[in-house]
Amino acid sequence: MAEKVVVGLSGGVDSSVAAYLLKKQGYDVIGVTMHMWQPEGETEEPSSIADARKVAEVLDIPYYVCDFQDIFCKKVMDYFVEEYLQGHTPNPCTTCNRYVKWEALLERSKELGADYIATGHYAKIYQLPNGRYTIKTAATSAKDQTYALYNLTQEQLAHTLMPVGDYTKEEIRQIAMEAGIPVAQKKDSMEICFIPDNDYASFIEKKAGDKVPGPGNFVTKEGTVIGQHKGITHYTIGQRKGLNLSMGHPVFVTKICPKTGDVVIGENQDVFSNTLICDRINFMGMADLKEPRKVMAKIRYAHKGEICLLERINENQIRCTFENPVRAITPGQAVVFYEQDYVLGGGTIVG
Repeated sequence: MAEKVVVGLSGGVDSSVAAYLLKKQGYDVIGVTMHMWQPEGETEEPSSIADARKVAEVLDIPYYVCDFQDIFCKKVMDYFVEEYLQGHTPNPCTTCNRYVKWEALLERSKELGADYIATGHYAKIYQLPNGRYTIKTAATSAKDQTYALYNLTQEQLAHTLMPVGDYTKEEIRQIAMEAGIPVAQKKDSMEICFIPDNDYASFIEKKAGDKVPGPGNFVTKEGTVIGQHKGITHYTIGQRKGLNLSMGHPVFVTKICPKTGDVVIGENQDVFSNTLICDRINFMGMADLKEPRKVMAKIRYAHKGEICLLERINENQIRCTFENPVRAITPGQAVVFYEQDYVLGGGTIVG
């Protein structure tokens, strides 16, 4: 009897081809779309669901829509807003992956009698000689999504398939066209799904209301006031554009202070640092950090990575000391640790 797998169909080409490949491999495939967010007041079925349903029809697989809007709001949107209010720049995708796309979908898949869930992420599941599951980088570094997946648990990884990780994007589109999949040429979505216009500040103001901090001071690192800003939720570490400061040369946001409402401004060199501290650690390829370990670390999705030394500070925190200074270490973002081509673990940057 074929093993059953629930594929998270997003309506895009990657997850559609994931379902197609698994069906070809002999799995009993079920398509599920996670309905996570819809613009307020909109009652029509989202295009992503309509596209996913067409794909399921073409592939001739059962198809369901699961309403995850409540859990998405609590675990992702509320978290996103709260982090900005604290002067951080959150990464909602890493939170969504763990608590919605995996935790909630795994729970639902068990109800459907499935052995696995599968996604269209560009990454590969791998079990190390030490018995631990990890994620290896995809065949194409241009699309590699391991950074956003560092927060998955061992239980989640043990029940996950990622068939797309062995291909380039061009190959995936070619497979889709040859298979007659209707979304073969559909464009990738780049923005955060629940803020399609990319106006984070307006979204936060709408969600948080009176809790949103008002205007405050731009200050130098010495504390000299050099101007007024619109509110800390409008800024992130390393930002240069949109400051509206006449300094005669480019200046950058180097620190955000939620307690005082100040945004600290400095020179380009002030944005570089050799160290960071992270918490909310999730170990993947290694079970724990018992002694200092040299690894490659990425501090944002597009970061190419830098060699650093990991040292445990206490039960909850790890210090990363980089061999070369890195730019714009940003509280709220993830730092992900790599060894060779697989993920050892990661955490949330606190400073």
